[in-house]
Amino acid sequence: MLLTTLIFGLVLGGSYALIALGLSLQYGVARIMNLAYGEVLIASAFAAFVMFSAHGLNPVWSLLLLVPAGYVVSALLYQVMMRPLAARAGGTGGRLEVDSILATFGLLFVIQGVMLAVFGGNYHSYSFMSQGVDVLGRPVAANRLLAFALSVVIGAGLYLWLTRTRLGLSLRAVALSPGSAPLVGLDVNRVARMGFALGGALAVAGGVVISMYQTFSASYGVVFTMKALVIVIMGGVGNLMGALIAGLMLGLIETFVAVYLDPGLTMAATYALFLGVLLWRPQGLFGARAG
Repeated sequence: MLLTTLIFGLVLGGSYALIALGLSLQYGVARIMNLAYGEVLIASAFAAFVMFSAHGLNPVWSLLLLVPAGYVVSALLYQVMMRPLAARAGGTGGRLEVDSILATFGLLFVIQGVMLAVFGGNYHSYSFMSQGVDVLGRPVAANRLLAFALSVVIGAGLYLWLTRTRLGLSLRAVALSPGSAPLVGLDVNRVARMGFALGGALAVAGGVVISMYQTFSASYGVVFTMKALVIVIMGGVGNLMGALIAGLMLGLIETFVAVYLDPGLTMAATYALFLGVLLWRPQGLFGARAG
């Protein structure tokens, strides 16, 4: 039982870590607190659901199609909706955060309303690679293992790209000091747009991965937004490695609470941990930084 719980906790934690990376980029680089983040995730889960159910398209292929589309749509959203807010804030981070919360709160209901109109309020899922695979003597669904593998590959690839490439270093520089970035020739608006778009692409990736093994509904986006926010705060704002570790921790904690205590206490445990981190170490368990 312990080994099975540990495996399931790591699988769930890997998905959580992938989900949190996108919000960490959007908030850490673009200074946008995107409350519609979970709705983007659920919309991509529905897209993967439709592609598989209606057209028989493997979710992995859906991932390759939807992630670039998510990047483009998020870049357009930033330019049309978020860029005017950033210009109005005039470099005042606090005002931009407040304005972005209000704007994306409205966007949340727009996306959610469209999904409710199209798919209704029922839970949806599809059967994909649901056969069991032996892992250390314990059966684990193949779709969960695939979801974990994809989360690890995407997360590790993103971390290496951010730390080893010029564009990645530009994102980290703007996240650390947006006021000083123009002094070294960086276009803050361009980098912020790229960070926001990359965060949107990661939300889409997280939605497709989650859809492989979980049920979801049109109104479930807020749950993922809150969990991503909890992980970002726990790991440290802008600290991607911290977000990865915090995501794994949260998945393990939720799984152990559900198995050994009560499934109804998982959300309570999540937010109790969140409040504890805020009170004890408000800068996050691993400190706030970029990268």
